[in-house]
Amino acid sequence: MTRTMDRPDVLAAIHDPDCHLAVWRRAPFADLAPLVAGTPQDLRFDTTPAALPARLAAQLARKGFGGPAALHAALTRDVADLAAHFCAVMGLARLALRLEVVRSDSCRRFHADYVTARLITTYLGEGTQWLDAADAARVKAGVEPQRIHQLAPFDVGLFKGRLASERPAIHRSPPIAGSPGGVRLLLVLNPVSADMEAARQSTLSPGAALA
Repeated sequence: MTRTMDRPDVLAAIHDPDCHLAVWRRAPFADLAPLVAGTPQDLRFDTTPAALPARLAAQLARKGFGGPAALHAALTRDVADLAAHFCAVMGLARLALRLEVVRSDSCRRFHADYVTARLITTYLGEGTQWLDAADAARVKAGVEPQRIHQLAPFDVGLFKGRLASERPAIHRSPPIAGSPGGVRLLLVLNPVSADMEAARQSTLSPGAALA
């Protein structure tokens, strides 16, 4: 079951045994396209919520993200806010952050993550796709899904993983080859041990997977 609201308190629904995905619907707060101009490098680090703003701001500049300082500041504020919500809901003192610029279809298989829960938002481009229980069963059986759901840009999804449930959220990175712009700016927040489990992701269909 998916819970959807336009308030951040919906994220706490992930603790409901019947909820595999909590979605916080949000309106865009800025045009973040200038951030991916040029060749910015992906960011990946562990941090505390308190230390995140300074570290992220420094990394954005160091890793070649474009745009004015005001845009960097807007992104940093939002990521810090999401990290605070994520840690509060999950009872975490630290988190693992990934900010990725995705330009290919290398991550398009449906899968469940070996985490308790993973927070995902797409700031630019196509949002993460997911399946309801019936379509997840179809894909597992080798049949095409009847309906694929998709987050909108800036929506926040808290996806339940295999470490928390035998019925985790089944999701994938959307195909983007040939789409206008052909780029995604993706934020993923994990418990600190989650990235170590990336190679163990459970797969329901062929291909690679991110989110």
